[in-house]
This record gives sequence, structure tokens and C-alpha cells, in this order.
Amino acid sequence: MGYDVTQVQKSLGGFSYPGSPEQLADHAKEKGADDQLVETIRGLDKEQFDGPNAVMEQLSKAGALGGS
Repeated sequence: MGYDVTQVQKSLGGFSYPGSPEQLADHAKEKGADDQLVETIRGLDKEQFDGPNAVMEQLSKAGALGGS
């Protein structure tokens, strides 16, 4: 089972794109995301993201998104 899309979006809310997986993970941690989600974001295989849709697409490809 993966992360709820709404949970991920809340964790990334307010981030100023573009950004690296490391920057996104740090932001998510500050927003209260659990450690597993933070590490999943940190491990995404992309150098830089230009917006939240790109992050969600990469998480989906990684099989990290699922039901609520």
C-alpha cells in the first residue's frame, strides 16, 4: 500500500519549485511528513522537479502512491 495522494500533496504544499529530491524531502519533513515518506521522496530518481505534478508522477512510477 502506498501513500495517500492528499497526504503527499499536503507534505509538499508551499514548496518553491524547482527543487531536488533532497530539498523536497527536507520540506516534507518540516511539514510533518513521516520518515518513510521523507526517505521515499529523497530517493526519487530525478535530479530536479519543476512542479508538484512531476513529483507525483515520479512517486507513481516508483509505486509509492496508493489508497487512503
